[in-house]
Amino acid sequence: MSVRTAKTSRKPAVKPKAYAQAGVDVDLGNKVKKGIHRMVSATHGPEVLGRIGGFGGLFRPNFKGMRDPVLVSSVDGVGTKLKLAFALNRHDTMGQDLVNHCVNDIAVLGAKPLFFLDYIGAEKLEPGVFAQLLKGFAKACRAAGCALVGGETAQMPGMYHPGEYDLCGTIVGVVDRPKMIDGSRIRKGDVVIGLPSSGLHTNGYSLARKVLFEQMGLKPGSRLEGVRRTVGEELLQVHVNYQPLLASLPEGKLRGLAHITGGGLVDNLPRVLPKDCDASIRVGSWKVPALFKHIQEGGGVDPAEMYQVFNMGIGMVLVVAEKDASEILAKTRGIPVGRIVPGRGQVVLEF
Repeated sequence: MSVRTAKTSRKPAVKPKAYAQAGVDVDLGNKVKKGIHRMVSATHGPEVLGRIGGFGGLFRPNFKGMRDPVLVSSVDGVGTKLKLAFALNRHDTMGQDLVNHCVNDIAVLGAKPLFFLDYIGAEKLEPGVFAQLLKGFAKACRAAGCALVGGETAQMPGMYHPGEYDLCGTIVGVVDRPKMIDGSRIRKGDVVIGLPSSGLHTNGYSLARKVLFEQMGLKPGSRLEGVRRTVGEELLQVHVNYQPLLASLPEGKLRGLAHITGGGLVDNLPRVLPKDCDASIRVGSWKVPALFKHIQEGGGVDPAEMYQVFNMGIGMVLVVAEKDASEILAKTRGIPVGRIVPGRGQVVLEF
């Protein structure tokens, strides 16, 4: 008797690629990036040429109506605010923070954003996290009228802790040189107006985390007196984009603008002050959000240092002539926080 043995066909085992075994999965990266085109293309106008994925983003600007167009660029990150995103597994707000921070940095010169590029460096590419980040980038770019023309995603095992990443963004905008706001028209007697922030924005998080979580022993889900949201939710509030509001104001009324980021009022406002002028800021002329007070008291931080680390509730400062102050205050719902006085280009805090 003969016995037949059935042959079973087996697919040869796929050998893992060496680069993937080293921690960099190129195929996964390509797969994840395939889904970004629709999101990103929603930020594109007719000025954007080509498509996402090329070696360089293509943007054909239209400077019609400008006498002397000047390109304005800036690059920044969101710092250790990322630690909150990791802890709460919420990442879309990080993308918005990065875009809005960069938009504000060029808006202080009167510039309109044209296009934005992002950089994501990660220990390992997580598709869900990547999608949230891109969603945030796209949402903020659409709101700013800014095209997201490209970026870079790098998987670098050994460079970051598992589950962590870093972000960086570059923005390019344009301003007509005769309309550029550079502080040169600031005069003694001008009024300093503050626009409220949504919270810490993207600065001071190293100190805030140390005080709130290490010294005070709080958790992201903890609640504090006078703070509506949980500590984690409050710290993740999105950085405000002030550019649309600033662009809507009457031409020529703004003599100087300062984005209050790292360095607070103390170090940012002097960047636009003439050498013979100080900004006298009346501390107490606006209501400082409760979270800042908890950080100050919980960490025993000197009051003057608080105004050099945090925005203290003022995210953008406008300097206008006294005759224009009422109009600008009404249009922005801002707060008069001080005056320009004779000095040496410094901020003087009047407690």
